[in-house]
Amino acid sequence: MLSSIHPFGERTRHNTWAVTAVSFIVGAIIGGTALGALAGTVGWVAHQFVAWSATAAFAVAAVAVTLATLGDVVRGSRALPWPERQVNEDWLTTYRGWVYGIGFGFQLGGGLLTYVTTMGVLAMIAVAILTASAVVGGVIGAVFGLFRGLAVLTTSGVRDPQTLRSFHRTMSRLAKPVRRSGLVAQCAVVIIAVIAVAVV
Repeated sequence: MLSSIHPFGERTRHNTWAVTAVSFIVGAIIGGTALGALAGTVGWVAHQFVAWSATAAFAVAAVAVTLATLGDVVRGSRALPWPERQVNEDWLTTYRGWVYGIGFGFQLGGGLLTYVTTMGVLAMIAVAILTASAVVGGVIGAVFGLFRGLAVLTTSGVRDPQTLRSFHRTMSRLAKPVRRSGLVAQCAVVIIAVIAVAVV
């Protein structure tokens, strides 16, 4: 996906990269918000039958994110057993940049609409469910979508075939450090949840 949306590629398709990139980010935020709001709504419905306290929610969240983190460590960089669906690249030559920008972004922000490479996505959904609120779940999803969407900005320097090759080499080199930073972020969420249990 990122290997297709960059200034060089957009120029060859007679599109403006900035417009496509902003559309991609907006689409990712919308997709993440929709996923989080849906999860929060599911939690709200469940909460009507089995109510849980804030303390219980933080405790379960800590367990869920811990399990997700351990799962990612054990699996390494392997994708989850999920349909290996990616975005339809035919859109690149069929629609305008802002259209496939929003479409691709929505699918990425939606978390489960393309293949899932980290259990952190499932942990985010679990946390959104535990909020028992479509609004709070939507906010969580929006932040999730925003950070996924911002990844498109890493392609801003791709202006020609040479910088495109350099971009791919850099992405390959940074794969492990980025994965580690994701695990650190998940550990931070666990710590926050544990502190919340103690305080609440």
